[in-house]
Amino acid sequence: MTTSTSTAQELDHELSALDTASIIHPHTVIGSPSNPVVFVKGEGARLWDAAGNEYIDGTCGLWQCPVGHGRRELAEVAYNQMSTLEFYSSFGDYSNEPSIRLAQKLLDIAPASIEKVFFTNGGSEGNETAVKLARLAWHHAGQPDRTVILARTGGYHGMGGASLAATGIDRLRAGYGPLIPGIEWLSKPHGLAHGENATDILIDELEDRIAEIGADRIAAFIGEPILGVGGMVPPPEGYWPRVQEVLRKHGILFIADEIVTAFGRTGEWFASTYYGVEPDIIVTAKGISSGYLPMGAVLIGRRVLDIADGALFLHGFTYNGHPVASAVALKNIEIIEQEGLMARGLGIGRRLLEGLKPLEQLPIVAEVRGVGTLIGIEFATGDTASVQAGARANGVIVRASGNTIVMSPPLVISEADVDRIIAVVTEQVEAAGA
Repeated sequence: MTTSTSTAQELDHELSALDTASIIHPHTVIGSPSNPVVFVKGEGARLWDAAGNEYIDGTCGLWQCPVGHGRRELAEVAYNQMSTLEFYSSFGDYSNEPSIRLAQKLLDIAPASIEKVFFTNGGSEGNETAVKLARLAWHHAGQPDRTVILARTGGYHGMGGASLAATGIDRLRAGYGPLIPGIEWLSKPHGLAHGENATDILIDELEDRIAEIGADRIAAFIGEPILGVGGMVPPPEGYWPRVQEVLRKHGILFIADEIVTAFGRTGEWFASTYYGVEPDIIVTAKGISSGYLPMGAVLIGRRVLDIADGALFLHGFTYNGHPVASAVALKNIEIIEQEGLMARGLGIGRRLLEGLKPLEQLPIVAEVRGVGTLIGIEFATGDTASVQAGARANGVIVRASGNTIVMSPPLVISEADVDRIIAVVTEQVEAAGA
């Protein structure tokens, strides 16, 4: 950046004062604002704030930017589409070309079970849609008692009505009063907690819960292929194929929340493919547009379409299938393909995981784990918030999520920046355990 130091500091002070005076941020204390880090520029895996400080983005914000920041070609696509058709409603029988092209592309890359697309503006809306659609399908099929949603402790599905109700993190649910009924809980699928027979234990629990509730009352099971906010937790070996087998045996719909895991994070377009399963519904957002515009898509399989055939789906959002967001998402997917970013991400992820794995030798660390570019350092004791703060002070952004430091850098990040993340995080974890 070319801004002088004094001018940058003046701008930073001005923007910080305006921010604290006028904005309530997500996940902050009302009435006690902190001075924000005001970002003004992004390029690749780098960010700059208003004060002129430079950072390596080790989290992609909230997992949303596989192609990195500052891609001019995405800005050009947005400009061109805005200049042609900025927006029109897609309710009823209205449509637009970019959303049609994007839907076709999503069906090309999705698991074979998927046949239709319903667009949203983000992940919470996607999970609201999935739960409503599952319940509506069974109601339409003459089974109105099938309303129960099986969810898992540690799962995160958003901050809406149904999406928060299905989120198994108590601190995120506290204080909001009665949430929608009909959510039944299963254990967090964490091998570290359940031991070497984790999959058997979890599948037995699933079978027991279905028997207790009654399969004829259960609409769907919802789960993230890899827990994100819940600590970047991959499932134990063999978990997902066996879950799918049980659900199919009992006629229960399978909703895969791939808001975090889709679009190359595991080396596949979808983590469902990585784990060898074919969900009935896949919820996506974040990486679909790399965050350049709000966008999400619910991918719907043949079984749901058959059950719901003929039902009136009175559901939607003003900006469903937004033409500009659709055009940007389509170009974003093209960039991931053309630049080979899924394969590149696997190499980046291995480098990051191998570099951080020695931290398991510290008493403070319970486990260092990851799949692709989704990495977590779980603490046995100690303060993850201090690691997040210390890393940021040293120019590296990571995220403290409960007792875990989570990382998910852009797939375009350089090896030098990966090594810098490793060095800074290692230093801060060691300091936290000193």
